[in-house]
Amino acid sequence: MHKYIFPLRDGALIAGLVLGACLAGSDARAGEPVFSPPGTFLDPGHFIESGGEALYRSICQACHMADGKGAIGAGTYPALAANARLASADYPILTVLHGRHGMPAFGFYLSDQQVADVVNYVRSHFDNHNADQVSASTVAILRKSGEPSP
Repeated sequence: MHKYIFPLRDGALIAGLVLGACLAGSDARAGEPVFSPPGTFLDPGHFIESGGEALYRSICQACHMADGKGAIGAGTYPALAANARLASADYPILTVLHGRHGMPAFGFYLSDQQVADVVNYVRSHFDNHNADQVSASTVAILRKSGEPSP
């Protein structure tokens, strides 16, 4: 039994458990834990591959599926594939940083560059064709802006 209870809002228990499982996984190269306490960023060296695709597969794919089409089961995980909301880069950046509805916030775990990488990956894959790239400096500005309105 775990002695730590993490506050989750908006019924994000399942997503939080998935996040915990992803972050507490083991490093495929070294067999070391990948857990990173809030306020410290995931070390890119823990991933076999770097960049947005590796982050997506390691963190996002558990809920949004390998094909980005989302799922319905113990919860509802929205499709990222062909998602018109991704046309504005601010929407996925703020969602990754601060969470939205049942999705937990990843801002405590991902650096500005990591957020930019995963957002760029999602916005240019899964039948999304957004060519403009998000920069780490844009993520830094939005990180300081606070939580998005629901």
